[in-house]
Formats: sequence, structure tokens, C-alpha cells
Amino acid sequence: MNDHTSAVQALVHWFEHLTPESLAQLPMHYAQQARFKDPFNDVRGLSAIQGVFVHMFASLHEPRFVVTSQVVQGEQAFLTWDFHFRFRRFDTTTLQTVRGATHLLMDAQGRVTLHRDYWDAAEELYEKLPVVGGLMRWLKTRANT
Repeated sequence: MNDHTSAVQALVHWFEHLTPESLAQLPMHYAQQARFKDPFNDVRGLSAIQGVFVHMFASLHEPRFVVTSQVVQGEQAFLTWDFHFRFRRFDTTTLQTVRGATHLLMDAQGRVTLHRDYWDAAEELYEKLPVVGGLMRWLKTRANT
């Protein structure tokens, strides 16, 4: 069993300093046929994963990850994070935060083979959108009564 602590540290640093230009470093951190899954995407391969991040930069203003904790055990790692951004299409002055977690599986070279994000899209995103947010909050209240 490999200790991938240094590879995870490098990945965390890359995520926390991610820019459109630094996306070129993706192959240093992800295996060729890696899988990336989150509430909106389920893709495989470097090009498709890079496309997820390109879309993020095109859709959001000043997106930034802050990793708040990490656990590395053998070929697996678990990260918790805050994702800060501003909407490009809506209120661009209000800083938004999504809190989530990532489960990573690493290969023998310390590259990610599986990146699985866990976060509540309804609470962390939809409730913050104009119009949709009001509906989501109403549905949440109704479901809790």
C-alpha cells in the first residue's frame, strides 16, 4: 500500500491555486482515464475533466477552492472544502460558498483515478438562485412540516 500524502498535498495546492492557465497541469495530478463525478457531471478522461473546469471558469466569477481538511489512507483520500465564487449571470457582488467533500482514489504513481464530489446541490446552489431559490426554500419548508 502506497502513502500518497505528498501527491495529495500537491493536488490540494493545485486546487487552491487553480486558474484557467494552470489547467494545463491536470495530467500531473490525474491519470489518463480518470473519472470525475459530481452532482452535475460524470466524465472520464483528461480532456473531459478539463472541460468541467473550463466550464466552471466560463460560468462563474472568481471561483476558488479552500480545502478545510484531508485524510489520506493508502490509495484513498478524503477532502472537505469550501468553494467560493460569484455568479456571472445573477448578482455578481455576493460571494457564494458551497461546502462539500471529495473522495479520491489514486494509482501507484499518485495520480487520481477517481474524483467523486459530494455536496448538496439543492441547499448549496439552487436555494441561492433568484426565483428558483424561493421555490426550493418553499419546498424544503413544506417537506419538513
